Amino acid sequence: MSSSTRSASALSRLQPITPELRAWIIEQAEAGFAGPVVLQSMLDAGWDEEVAVHAMETVLTEALRDKAQPEPAAVQRAMPEPDLARSPARIDVGDREVEVLMSLHSPRVVLFGNLLSPEECDALIAAAEPRMARSLTVATRTGGEEVNDDRTSDGMFFQRAENDVVSRLEARIARLVRWPVENGEGLQVLHYRPGAEYKPHYDYFDPDEPGTPTILRRGGQRVGTLVIYLNDPEAGGGTTFPDVQLEVAPRRGNAVFFSYDRPHPSTRTLHGGAPVISGEKWIATKWLREREFR
Repeated sequence: MSSSTRSASALSRLQPITPELRAWIIEQAEAGFAGPVVLQSMLDAGWDEEVAVHAMETVLTEALRDKAQPEPAAVQRAMPEPDLARSPARIDVGDREVEVLMSLHSPRVVLFGNLLSPEECDALIAAAEPRMARSLTVATRTGGEEVNDDRTSDGMFFQRAENDVVSRLEARIARLVRWPVENGEGLQVLHYRPGAEYKPHYDYFDPDEPGTPTILRRGGQRVGTLVIYLNDPEAGGGTTFPDVQLEVAPRRGNAVFFSYDRPHPSTRTLHGGAPVISGEKWIATKWLREREFR
């Protein structure tokens, strides 16, 4: 390994390139600002010159590479989608009315209120708490699961219809986004303590990873996600969408839904769980597949 390669590697470890920094550098380049101007702005903000140059080179090289890769064509297929054609303030899901608090079309993001009662939120936490363990992520390289340093929460999975609260929630979600109950993965409950986070990521499975075909045999691609807030953290813990600079504050009983019609960054569904600053955060996540999940 050359000294320049070792230096670049060391710098990248010292100063990671966050999604926000990447978006800012690309924004400056697309706005027509010359490299020296962008570099000087970073230096004025207190960046070390070598670190700043490395960050700019890395981000712009990756951006050019991404543009050179053809975007997969959109496939016309059914997608989970709430009925918002008449801009309703509420949606009847059978046993309660869910509020529509915000709707964004690109990326497709909808914020709902009153999906769960406070008592139901508490019941899910109580049922999940004895079974919590360090959260794992899907390992698309192998098709299995792994510990990921980007995800510093504890979690567990309920089986579909494992108890009355889970069964009611799954039925509501199915009616809310008009997607079959059997196409949903088991409900996952996650617990974030102060400082815990989930760095920005995509929920779909990368088609280029060798383990993805194994994962897809259980129900096809993920096409939608519902993040349900089970408590109110004192500070922090929002759900972020860096590509559109959107942050959803966690509020007990509310839920944010987003969908992705292809496994590609063009869906702009990069999202993360911001660090909890104080208090704790409990959420439940429901992932929706193309087909029946087995």
